Amino acid sequence: MANSRQANRELTEVLNQLWDLDSNRLKPGTDYRISLQGKAGYVAPGSNSAKDRANAPLFAYVNEEKLKNIKTYAHFISLLDNYEMSTGVSETVTSEELQENQLFIDAIMETEVMKCAHKYLVKKGQSPADPGKFKRQLYDMWFRLYHRDRSGGEDSCGFEHVFVGETKHGKEIMGLHNWVQFYLQEKHGHVDYKGYKARDNKNTPDEDDHVLNLQFSWKGLVKPFGSSFIGISPEFEVAVFTIIFLMSSEKMTSVMVKVDEYMLELVVYRHGSFIGTSYPKLLSSNNRDL
Repeated sequence: MANSRQANRELTEVLNQLWDLDSNRLKPGTDYRISLQGKAGYVAPGSNSAKDRANAPLFAYVNEEKLKNIKTYAHFISLLDNYEMSTGVSETVTSEELQENQLFIDAIMETEVMKCAHKYLVKKGQSPADPGKFKRQLYDMWFRLYHRDRSGGEDSCGFEHVFVGETKHGKEIMGLHNWVQFYLQEKHGHVDYKGYKARDNKNTPDEDDHVLNLQFSWKGLVKPFGSSFIGISPEFEVAVFTIIFLMSSEKMTSVMVKVDEYMLELVVYRHGSFIGTSYPKLLSSNNRDL
């Protein structure tokens, strides 16, 4: 899977199948509302000051009742609480947390999205056909702890980095690419949305876009450029990044795909046999070039 500037045809086809099967995707304007406000400015590397082009939060409304009543979101939200923010602080994993990790994998494996991803990976010879063995493979990729920081203990895992977010030496934000975590952190006053990112004024995103490039601060640290799926189910994100991770052995894989109306660059970094990080980057939408 080389880095090509053309949409990868096979992956585009598979990911659109997953998109169509994602019955737990929330409806913009109904299940949640975002408020894009202003376009974020330039932030110098290493700087933690960013002009706030958005006085109000990104999420104007999210139907939390709905989230709590969808099994995969409910388990996902309980996992978000289980991780220490700082890398270099060894994670203490309780048996209850291990069980929650497993319950999340069990829940996503009941969805058509993950069943379809599993079938594809078996066909490509990348995953065992036995669902129990596939769950173990998922568990190791996403939840096995590893050293991200050389000085510390086992302080990170793929799930934490991608979905929860971490800080590196208290200086920069790593990860935090998930909209549910963004919403919850914003609600608790930890995240401050600074505005959307776009190349020029013709390319203003829409409030019903399911992928967004944005700028924000988290607990006082600025992320000059972040990107996130919005309103997408946790199982869809896990399925997409699992496929890209397993279909490549490169340290960094970047593929272009067209999913629904979005031309995306999907990026996955590997940390040995674990996911280091993964995120979507919106290139264009509805024929808008960003």
